[in-house]
Amino acid sequence: MAQPNGNHTNGMPDVMPLTEEPSNDTSGPNGTASSTTPHRFNPSFTKSVIEATGPKASPRIRKVVGSLIQHLHDFCRENEVTIDEWMGALDLINAAGKMSDDRRNEGQLVCDVIGIESLVDEITFTLAGDAKDAPTATAILGPFWRKDAPIRKMGDSTILNEIPDGDHSLLFGTVTDFTTGKPIEGAELDVWHTAPNGLYEQQDPNQPDMNLRGRFITGPDGKFNFYCLRPTAYPIPNDGPAGKLLELLDRHPMRPAHIHFIVSAEGYKPLVTQIFDRRDKHITDDAVFAVKDSLIVDFLERKNDPKAQFELEYNFRLASFEAAKQNGMAGAEQETTSSATGGAYS
Repeated sequence: MAQPNGNHTNGMPDVMPLTEEPSNDTSGPNGTASSTTPHRFNPSFTKSVIEATGPKASPRIRKVVGSLIQHLHDFCRENEVTIDEWMGALDLINAAGKMSDDRRNEGQLVCDVIGIESLVDEITFTLAGDAKDAPTATAILGPFWRKDAPIRKMGDSTILNEIPDGDHSLLFGTVTDFTTGKPIEGAELDVWHTAPNGLYEQQDPNQPDMNLRGRFITGPDGKFNFYCLRPTAYPIPNDGPAGKLLELLDRHPMRPAHIHFIVSAEGYKPLVTQIFDRRDKHITDDAVFAVKDSLIVDFLERKNDPKAQFELEYNFRLASFEAAKQNGMAGAEQETTSSATGGAYS
């Protein structure tokens, strides 16, 4: 991690290795004293910081921030974090903020490579354990979603430029209510994925604006169909803090081939998910830990269609806000599409 003098290369903090763990083992866990030794660190400091929260703080803020303070303080004591290491972490966070804009969310990517978004996704959307059935599984939003993708007609293609080396595909299916099985009219499918070169259009000056993106609205039968590309595996960007973190951890940056979706409808909890191509070799070691078994799909050969060599049927099942509450799904009161994206760019 970076030294506090802040020497940077290409906008990124210099990296220094973590200091060796001290050999002194006379302290107890979390920097507290063992039964036979005095405290190494002030035993009342963390409590005083938590108790500084004022009376007007909401119960949720008091609970969450208090717990965060406790865990962060415990982490620092357990690992005896030094000033140099702390400043290095701040440099990484600041660099992620400076790199982020309406086309790339580097802070979110940092969270992705250490599994935080996948964990929060699981917490937010998991149904109560006694639920008999479940809606379509969720997956992380990722850092390359863009607001206000163009609305396209059913049967249209998201491919805006000629891509001769791409595997053109037809995707089709039905959006239904997961409890009743009835089709959902007016459901919106917001779709995006990379080109065969592994780049989203906002990363690639050679792609037209909003290429390989689109929004599709279902009719009374809840059905959808559109043309796109069979997805391609790609490395997440390594030119920022997330890539530096992967390098420090000696991890690869590859994501398995996937297509992103946000599926939303009035009265239903927005679904943020991805589908993953089974043939991809990285299906078992996604750099951001987003793959779930029910989201792995098999593209089939499509015949007699000059627009596509492959096809995929995939059906989405949405949970109504009422069903979400009944089944113990967290966040069931949030009724806007922007809540599904965390208000990322709103």
